[in-house]
Amino acid sequence: MKSNLKRVFLAAGLAWMPVGVTYAVAAETAAASKPVVQTVLGMPEVRDAANLYSETRTDHFNPVVKGDLERIYVPNLRSNNVSVIDPKTLKVVDTLKVGKAPQHVVPSWDLRTLWVANNAERAKSGSLTPIDPRTAKAGKAISVDDPYNLYFTPDGRSAIVVAEARRRLDFRDPKTMALQYAIKVPQCGGINHGDFSMDGRYAIFTCEFGGSVAKIDLLEKKVLGYLKLALPSTRFKVSSSTFNPLETEICTSKKGMPQDIRISPDGKLFYVADMEADGVHLIDGESFKEVGFVATGVAAHGLYPSRDGKLLYVANRGSHDIHGKPKGPGSVAVLDFASNKVVAQWLVPGGGSPDMGNVSNDGKWLWLSGRFDDTVYRFDTQSGKVDKVAVGGEPHGLVVWPLPGRYSLGHTGNMR
Repeated sequence: MKSNLKRVFLAAGLAWMPVGVTYAVAAETAAASKPVVQTVLGMPEVRDAANLYSETRTDHFNPVVKGDLERIYVPNLRSNNVSVIDPKTLKVVDTLKVGKAPQHVVPSWDLRTLWVANNAERAKSGSLTPIDPRTAKAGKAISVDDPYNLYFTPDGRSAIVVAEARRRLDFRDPKTMALQYAIKVPQCGGINHGDFSMDGRYAIFTCEFGGSVAKIDLLEKKVLGYLKLALPSTRFKVSSSTFNPLETEICTSKKGMPQDIRISPDGKLFYVADMEADGVHLIDGESFKEVGFVATGVAAHGLYPSRDGKLLYVANRGSHDIHGKPKGPGSVAVLDFASNKVVAQWLVPGGGSPDMGNVSNDGKWLWLSGRFDDTVYRFDTQSGKVDKVAVGGEPHGLVVWPLPGRYSLGHTGNMR
């Protein structure tokens, strides 16, 4: 009995004082009032079931990142390099030569390496280039088949290379990248972005060219099913760089092109950005059903929660084309998680193509690549004001570093 009571006290975050029944009752009451998430073995505990982003608040740094340089790493798809920006000066301070067609810069689960995913655009020369965040220098690349994107299992035991062209998820050793096993996802054309359930049991990945998403059982190592996303009857009409989604005309959409995906703070919903549907689908993760849709702007693409976990920044790329034109009607929509309403809209002066990135540690800045404008944008999260930094050809999945959080699930800093 005593050992059981002790576990209750510790689970409730209380000191163990075995001096009577009164303390036991208090501990049981505290434990009962605090939701406990049963995570998969090896995954760090969920400290706040109401906000799984609670450990990514400002200055909640893992001690291992102490000494890492403050930098923005920008993979340039056409230039085959990474632009390194000093966020304090807004200057490019270095350019790193990497592999062919770098798509994303991805923090490792243990936060000790930034991996550049060079997928070589469906050639057979794909690789992962490591960057040391303490020196901002690149190391020797590791040959890996078709690494369009990179994630890590919640327990940190595997890196997940998203082999987009192969319709496959390759689970690899997170340090050596030696292949452990693979999960084929044959009905997921263009598999590319994913996110994980609060307890780590499953993941949902988007199928860009199938207008659908796939649910993956991480314990049984299998596909649980596919969900075709419902299309809105209308989408925004691309007319000019003065686009305002609250006022513009709309036109019929006939297909979907899901991109980034992010789980809600309470773990109940997954938000899926759809570049063709011009908004985000709301997916109930457990039932695996679509339960809503929010229009956000032309070509919804990247998704980033605010530091307090209350808002979701949606980068609207401004073009329904995979290779769009510069100076399009790109924007950022600010979505309130509680109401699922767009509460603000930030346009890029003169037009642009906000794509992917992340929020700064202090929450004051949203950094995004300008995919078709060879530019990086820094949005002021209070006013929406935009600063620009010229970089290489076709910047894509940039990462802001260091970021608060205990560990990384991959992509451009999906931190928990």
